[in-house]
Amino acid sequence: MSYRQVARRGVCVWSSSIERMTVKRMDHVGIVVDDLADAIRFFVELGLTLENEGSVEGDSVDRIVGLEGVRSSLAFMETPDGHSRVELVEFSSPEYDGDTPLAPSNAPGIRHITFAVEDVDAVVARLQARGAELVGEIEQYEDSYRLCYIRGPAGIIVELAEELG
Repeated sequence: MSYRQVARRGVCVWSSSIERMTVKRMDHVGIVVDDLADAIRFFVELGLTLENEGSVEGDSVDRIVGLEGVRSSLAFMETPDGHSRVELVEFSSPEYDGDTPLAPSNAPGIRHITFAVEDVDAVVARLQARGAELVGEIEQYEDSYRLCYIRGPAGIIVELAEELG
C-alpha cells in the first residue's frame, strides 16, 4: 500500500463518522519554542508568512494553560494556501525547569509537522543553511513522494513531502 493509498484509505474509513463530529476544522498547531525570532525566521524560510505577533498574560491565560504567572510572546505563521497555521509560542514565565532532550521520531506525543513542498532538495538546502539538520535522509517512497525529516528550532521535527508525478 502506498503513502497516498494510506491517506486516501484513512479518509474513507473515517468519512462515515464525519456527521457525528463536533469539530468544524483544525485551526492551528501550537509549538513552544525557546527563541521566537529564530523560529519565525525558520518558518519564513520554509515558505510560511507571518500572519501576526503578540503577547499574552494574565489570569485568564493562566487558567487556560494551567500555569501561574504566564507571560508569553507568540506568532501565527500561515501556509501559502491560507488553509493552515502554526502558532509559535515563547514563554517568558513561568520558567520551564524540565530537561529538554531532543526526542527521537518514535517518542510518544506530537513528534512532527508535515509540509508539502515543490522541491524537497532546495528546501532542505535553504533550511540547512540556517542550521537545520536532517534527522535521517531524503528518501523516495515508492513512486509517490520524496520525504525527509528535518530538525529545526527548539528540536521541532518538520517532515517535508514532495509529491512525485
